[in-house]
Amino acid sequence: MNFLRGIFDRIILVIAIVAAGCIPSFIAQYRQRVGGRLDQVNLDLAPFQAIANQFHHGSLQELIRYHLASPDATFHKEGAAIQLMVESASRLQDSYTALGGSLLNQMLYLSAHTDLKIAQDTWQIFAPSFGLSWDHVMFALTLGVTIWLMFLAGWWLTRRVVTRYFKVK
Repeated sequence: MNFLRGIFDRIILVIAIVAAGCIPSFIAQYRQRVGGRLDQVNLDLAPFQAIANQFHHGSLQELIRYHLASPDATFHKEGAAIQLMVESASRLQDSYTALGGSLLNQMLYLSAHTDLKIAQDTWQIFAPSFGLSWDHVMFALTLGVTIWLMFLAGWWLTRRVVTRYFKVK
């Protein structure tokens, strides 16, 4: 039994450290995807910003209000579409900025503000890598050892239950 536990023990430790070490690369690729979406929405807003510069003192909000006040349904819907792009740009900029901090701050931000669509899109093309920077290595070791200790605790608890209630030694 100890031999089997010893093998599982080391396998779990290695897999946990390697898997945990790949999390920072997922976050980096998630941030790159957010940045790409931010670039695209800014490109899409650029012609409207040029119109706002020319006719509304540079204010996109004035341009949007002008569109929304129009009795023309198409023009009105265009204003709503511009407003959605502005809100999307703001949300993406906030995410991109938050994901530029330390690894701990990135993890905390993503745990509360993950965009599931962006996460799914990132996961589909995720290329695992293991960063060798100090914070990446420490993160991998800390999370890997935590998972390993949870495995050991589970093994110990299972063994205790089996030996106590099933009289197996």
